[in-house]
Amino acid sequence: MAPLLLLSLSLSLFVLASASPSPPPDEGAFIGVNIGTDLSDMPHPTQVVALLKAQQIRHIRLYDADPGMLIALANTGIKVIISIPNDQLLGIGQSNSTAANWVKRNVVSHYPATTITAISVGSEVLTSLPNAAPVLVSAIKNIHAALLSSNLDRSIKVSTPLSTSLILDPFPPSQAFFNRSLNPVIVPLLSFLQSTDSYLMINVYPYYDYMQSNGVIPLDYALFKPIPPNKEAVDANTLVRYSNAFDAMVDATYFAMAFLNFTNIPVLVTESGWPSKGETNEPDATLDNANTYNSNLIRHVLNKTGTPKRPGIAVSTYIYELYNEDTKAGSLSEKSWGLFNANGEPVYILRLTNSGSVLANDTTNQTYCTAREGADPKMVQAALDWACGPGKIDCSPIKQGEACYEPDSVVAHANYAFDTYYHQTGNNPDACNFNGVASITTTDPSHGSCVFAGSRGNGRNGTSVNITAPSANSTSSGVGSDLYYGRGMLSILTVILNVAFL
Repeated sequence: MAPLLLLSLSLSLFVLASASPSPPPDEGAFIGVNIGTDLSDMPHPTQVVALLKAQQIRHIRLYDADPGMLIALANTGIKVIISIPNDQLLGIGQSNSTAANWVKRNVVSHYPATTITAISVGSEVLTSLPNAAPVLVSAIKNIHAALLSSNLDRSIKVSTPLSTSLILDPFPPSQAFFNRSLNPVIVPLLSFLQSTDSYLMINVYPYYDYMQSNGVIPLDYALFKPIPPNKEAVDANTLVRYSNAFDAMVDATYFAMAFLNFTNIPVLVTESGWPSKGETNEPDATLDNANTYNSNLIRHVLNKTGTPKRPGIAVSTYIYELYNEDTKAGSLSEKSWGLFNANGEPVYILRLTNSGSVLANDTTNQTYCTAREGADPKMVQAALDWACGPGKIDCSPIKQGEACYEPDSVVAHANYAFDTYYHQTGNNPDACNFNGVASITTTDPSHGSCVFAGSRGNGRNGTSVNITAPSANSTSSGVGSDLYYGRGMLSILTVILNVAFL
């Protein structure tokens, strides 16, 4: 499209957006977070939910179906996978009535107020509890039958997370296959997933593959760091190049399913992450590596690039995990996968400045919305006009003679307007878009007597905002009708001009 045509439409489209805001688009790929509970001081469910809201976390996975959490999640819109612990598999796999009672107690009594999207039946059963393998598929089918009888089978998927250790000969991915001794379980499992339009849940841990490779897998390859083309791994059968271990492991899963003639089952990564601490024999379990891996993982998933085998096909992923679990059995690294400590303080601040604030894990809320570097000045001006007009923010501080008039430039004035709008809408990342000319940053743009909204909220003194101790009757924050104007403008452009921007 000619840039001038796009520019000529931009201002009128801002007005259209304000008059008729679009709903949030289908998110496609998403990032979620697992929530373990092996903490000596586990936060109250209302505190957990307050943290999820503050961090804009919209997808979570629980390792059980704790009623306190399910009640606290009600009416928040947060989408949750609940789980059947491994020690309950036998009873559910052997009895339809036991499965029906479980669904009635843990699903029907909470849905739809609590947005349950899936049930995880056990976790890595075939590797951690092989004796339960004979009842795994029966348990899955019994749970699905209970959902069917409650007319919930179309709304709630049923699956079970597998370990990638079940996939033999994983590289090159085109040669991968499931451990053949488990085919009596894997084949009926895949048949069920295909017939119910469910997904294969898989736990992907490049950290462990890197640790066990004895130097064969480069650290940068495991961490999603940029590597030169001559260092990329090449599948000799397909000549496809892999720049990171995550994609190679997901594609190995696709090929392993294809080996058994299942080619249309999507993959959902239910666990992935990197530990921030480790024993002396784990020198690469560091804060910096954990930050690098999870930051790059988030960018990679949300970019919707898919994998070399399935380009453009979303590989939504749940990060392991929300909290460091100090009472979890095992080594130091086993306790150190969390993004937060029990008190809600971030273990590290994810490096997401250039890709939005999804999962910013910055409890000080010191993020700002400013004009994107290199953005077209005319588009920035159009966005500024909208913010100070239909966006209904107070732009008086950028008028001549006022505190934020200097420097007198479109970008400087837009920075103030964008940031004010962003904070008025609760620091929601969707509010910092403005037709693609704005982005979120952790750099405070305040200068002199011109104090930006984020600085005012924190007193510019580094004081943390307490989001871990809400009142017991804390309710979900509302979503205003103007919350998605930024995305709405892009949606209108897409529809009018019939151009796919995403």
